[in-house]
Amino acid sequence: MRSNRSIPNATIIPVLGYADVPAAADWLCRAFGFRPRLRIGDHRVQLAYGDGAVVASDAGPENGEHLPRQSVMVRVDDADAHHAQALAAGARIVSEPASWPYGERQYSAMDPGGHLWTFTQTVADADPASWGGELVEP
Repeated sequence: MRSNRSIPNATIIPVLGYADVPAAADWLCRAFGFRPRLRIGDHRVQLAYGDGAVVASDAGPENGEHLPRQSVMVRVDDADAHHAQALAAGARIVSEPASWPYGERQYSAMDPGGHLWTFTQTVADADPASWGGELVEP
């Protein structure tokens, strides 16, 4: 799997929704020992713990009240092939594969239990500063 400064190296990354992302990230660091890795405005903070990671993300109504407050992000080698496999298995695709300035190609799907999954393929090593992120931990 390619390396990208804009995403943790962990393969599976929980994404947890909070009304106040900076406060939640600070609390997770103080209470559970996470370290801030990357800040993206005040709406998203990547946190590291050992070789794992979690993302604190905005769960405000502007992000769609119909979506779950938590999701799982999984790093894959080929987002398009993975998407085709999921589609063939009947997954409900929420967003089609798309490439983003932060060096990832992603798509999202809902599983039968209503859980949101985002599958992400690193396509470039993007400097977070180039798209508005602030790398806290190299």
